[in-house]
Amino acid sequence: MRKYLKFSIAFLVLASVVACSKRERKAQYMPDMYVSVPYDADMEKGTTNASANLKPVAGSIARGQVPYDYADTNDGYEKAKAELKSPLAKNEANLENGKKMYGIYCATCHGKKGDGNGVLAQREKFNGIPNYKDRDINEGSIYHVIMHGKNLMGSHAGQLTNKERWQVVQYVEQLRNDLLK
Repeated sequence: MRKYLKFSIAFLVLASVVACSKRERKAQYMPDMYVSVPYDADMEKGTTNASANLKPVAGSIARGQVPYDYADTNDGYEKAKAELKSPLAKNEANLENGKKMYGIYCATCHGKKGDGNGVLAQREKFNGIPNYKDRDINEGSIYHVIMHGKNLMGSHAGQLTNKERWQVVQYVEQLRNDLLK
C-alpha cells in the first residue's frame, strides 16, 4: 500500500512539473487566430494604405437620403407651406403606416386624435401642445415641422425616413379633417 502511495505522489509531482513548464507550440493550424495582425482603422491611411476619413464631396448626398432645401426659419416654414407637396399616393397602406408611426412618435404629446391631449400633456409635462383643428396647416408645413421641429417640439428627421414622414403627414391631415367635422 505504501508502495502505491509513494508512486502516486511521485506521479503527481512529475505531472505538475511537466504541466507547469513552458512549451512552445510547434504547429499552428490557424495562425491568424494565434497571432492576429493589429489594424488601426482610424489611422491616416486606413487599413488599405489609401486615403481614409475624407470629407464628402461638396453637394453629394448620402445613399438613401433626400435633400431638404427649406431653412429652419419662419421664412423656410412659410415657403414649405406654400410649395411643398407630398410625393406619395394617398392610399390605405401609406395611411396605415402613418398611423403606426404617429402612434410611436407623435401621440404621446399630440394625443391619439390630434387634439393636443396626449399622455405627456395630461401629466402636465408639456403645456400648450397644439390642437390640429386650431392650426392653419397643410402637408408642406407639417412636413417642415417634422423635419426641423417647432417651439418645444424637436426634429423627428432622424427617427423617420423620408417616406415615413410623408405617411405621418397624410395621417395628421386625416386627423385634422376628423377634428374639423
